[in-house]
Amino acid sequence: MTSAQGGIRGWAAARKGVWSRLRFTSLRLRLVVVFGLVALTAAVSASGIAYWLNREAVLTRTQDAVLRDFQQEMQNRAGSLPEYPSQDELQHTAGQMANSSQRFSVLLVGEDAAGKAVYGNSGGLSGFSLQDVPVSLRTAVNRQQDVTAGNKSPYHLYWQRVVDDGTPYLVAGTKVIGGGPTGYMLKSLEPEAKDLNSLAWSLGIATGLALIGAALLAQAAATTVLKPVHRLGVAARRLGEGRLDTRLRVSGTDELADLSRTFNLAAAALEKRVADMAARDDASRRFVADMSHELRTPLTAITAVTEVLEEELEAETGSMDPMIEPAVRLVVSETRRLNDLVENLMEVTRFDAGTARLVVDYVDIADQITACIDARAWLDAVDLDAERGIHARIDPRRLDVILANLIGNALKHGGSPVRVSVRATTGNENGVGSGSGTDGEDVGDDGGEDAGVSGGELVISVRDHGPGIPEDVLPHVFDRFFKASASRPRSEGSGLGLSIALENAHIHGGEITAANSPEGGAVFTLRLPRDTAEPVPEAEEAEEAGAGSKGDAS
Repeated sequence: MTSAQGGIRGWAAARKGVWSRLRFTSLRLRLVVVFGLVALTAAVSASGIAYWLNREAVLTRTQDAVLRDFQQEMQNRAGSLPEYPSQDELQHTAGQMANSSQRFSVLLVGEDAAGKAVYGNSGGLSGFSLQDVPVSLRTAVNRQQDVTAGNKSPYHLYWQRVVDDGTPYLVAGTKVIGGGPTGYMLKSLEPEAKDLNSLAWSLGIATGLALIGAALLAQAAATTVLKPVHRLGVAARRLGEGRLDTRLRVSGTDELADLSRTFNLAAAALEKRVADMAARDDASRRFVADMSHELRTPLTAITAVTEVLEEELEAETGSMDPMIEPAVRLVVSETRRLNDLVENLMEVTRFDAGTARLVVDYVDIADQITACIDARAWLDAVDLDAERGIHARIDPRRLDVILANLIGNALKHGGSPVRVSVRATTGNENGVGSGSGTDGEDVGDDGGEDAGVSGGELVISVRDHGPGIPEDVLPHVFDRFFKASASRPRSEGSGLGLSIALENAHIHGGEITAANSPEGGAVFTLRLPRDTAEPVPEAEEAEEAGAGSKGDAS
């Protein structure tokens, strides 16, 4: 059964390959077929006309010679017979007539004195008989016509071609002018038929050779036409793959050469356009990065001042003027927002430049989420549904950024309580967390890394109990600087939080999706592989370690 299935699969694959080749060369096949049809039509037409002309020429020449000889023999020999000939006289005369240059069989029909029909043929008893003559021909020969100025004889010579046992014959008959016996002639046309068959075979072979020549010519023409087209297709695929320096070699002055020149001009314009866009994009990223770095120095000083002002606000002495207290609080709040925005811009710049790196560690997911919630004083507003013992190899700092953005976004726009649930797919786990190892001993957090996590996926969902996300907003919630102000009037974020969370998920090889729960509220689902590959740490990670610990909600 297995071998049969393998044979069927092999046949199917072979058939698919044949069809794919046919589709690939469909234009070539069409050219060959069109050339072949034109050549076949022309060759068949020419061969048919040639055969018909030669056939008519051969048969007419033979027929005219035979009929002329027969008519002459009828006048010379049959005309010399008495009015009432005997059978022997008819037999003798028929034999003499058959010995003419054309070699045909002769049948003479006369009447004796008693009015009885008398027959004589050139072949004896087994020779040419009256039954071999078609009835229509006999009727025409014996029909007497009126003698007029245009018709000087009451009887004429008639002929007909017949086929007997596959052999063609010429049958003719006439009466002796001036009175006498009636004569019939039978001439075999088999030699002429053989000549015509040979001619037909020759014309058929010539047609076949013409068809083969047309196919070869079509193949050569198709190759000449399709080779530049194939090169153009290959170049277009390379261009689509991003190899913008692809160019075609131009030779000649025909339409295909013009097409190649047009392709080269389009490719050059596209390369220049992409290079300009890349240069502008690089300049824009450098500007954002430079601006962010330049802002950090004055922000550090401003932050220090606002911290002092904030301490004054919280002091019980009441030394601050009540008239300026709202302004101070506004300055403190906006400075904090500006600081978060700068940190987020720097993080986005790292993602765009491709310099963001992972520093993976073996962590307990429940502990990590609890630490994120506790650090932001969200314990009373968040319900955590996560079992201890679910471990994963991830970047703890980047997971904290993701969770902070998702939970903070849910609290701001959805309202509490926010429910965070964690589950792990069935992967190959060997005593992770508090389970037992291969040697039967308990494996703690330190031993979990030795046990390892092979495969599986970590799924963290964050659900709020708000009005949900409008359907027209769902496709854009992860866009940078996107704010659905109509549906989220209380939004005070920069619009970068969810996009940063998504980038952090992507760098782990995961994904974040947003949807509306059937029970109400929005649901953000984070999926991460439990065993993220650990890259080589870079020095830049040390600088990033303190950045982005608090994500900005979009």
